[in-house]
Amino acid sequence: MSVAAFAAPQKNEPIQPIEPAVVTDAAKVELGKQLFFDPRLSKSGFISCNSCHNLSMGGSDNLPSSIGHNWQEGPINSPTVLNSSLNLAQFWDGRAADLQEQAGGPIANPMEMGFTHDLAVGVLASIPQYVQSFQDVYNTDTITINEVTDAIAEFEKTLVTPNAPFDQWLQGNDDAISADAKAGYKLFKEVGCTACHNGPAVGGNSFQKMGLFEEYVTDNPAEGVAGLTGDDLDRFKFKVPTLRNVELTYPYFHDGAYWNLEEAVDVMARLQLGRKLDEEQISQMTAFLKSLTGEQPSFAVPMLPPSTAATPRPVPFEKLAE
Repeated sequence: MSVAAFAAPQKNEPIQPIEPAVVTDAAKVELGKQLFFDPRLSKSGFISCNSCHNLSMGGSDNLPSSIGHNWQEGPINSPTVLNSSLNLAQFWDGRAADLQEQAGGPIANPMEMGFTHDLAVGVLASIPQYVQSFQDVYNTDTITINEVTDAIAEFEKTLVTPNAPFDQWLQGNDDAISADAKAGYKLFKEVGCTACHNGPAVGGNSFQKMGLFEEYVTDNPAEGVAGLTGDDLDRFKFKVPTLRNVELTYPYFHDGAYWNLEEAVDVMARLQLGRKLDEEQISQMTAFLKSLTGEQPSFAVPMLPPSTAATPRPVPFEKLAE
């Protein structure tokens, strides 16, 4: 590779490189990994955190809305868990302050994992290997939901995706991205995308109203932050999603209405910026967005400890009330 390929790092850019995860408590992360993959935290014994945040699929499930307990259709698109530790809050409406608070939500949501915190903890307490792991990590003989969600959150903090081609370019490797990607990034800045999509996660650090120049038309009932505040001014105000690994996290937007990244670029330019991009501009910006795909988390799939005679049995099939 030529010396010119390694120029000086790009300075004063609105986007910064993703830093690799630093693990300070490997045992806690390993326990959190097991819990993230364990479907026994759901009533059906079938749905795990990884079901909706599939680490083989960009940390999402590639569905418009997730499939929950008893085949229920979720109300909103499942955001990626990758780089979620960089978000200012969790969920589209920000109702969870951090990853630990978020981790407890789906377990007790009747439309998602369909369990209760007490029942989930009871399952773990019936499995000697889990009891020993919690004792080793937390120095406690009594498992509570607080330790469960803390461990899951610690694992999720490791799910960052550094060393994307764009990061390599930011760090001085001029050959790391194509000419189209460079043109797309220049356009991304010029038209104003970086007002919302900035920082290491290229988003995730503010709430913005969707549909500033044109109304966003959707059948999805989600109201955004207004669902929490009751304030109509907050209607359709959502957390700005990260654009890291965006080529992997289709379909797009809170309602999962658009499967094609080029279409999503066109819609956002029109609705949020009042700009009609031509085909070449859309292609260039898409090339830039694809350069944000970083190194995916890589690890051995965790072996889960077996249930015992004392472990509550799953209820995978439950007749719905008519």
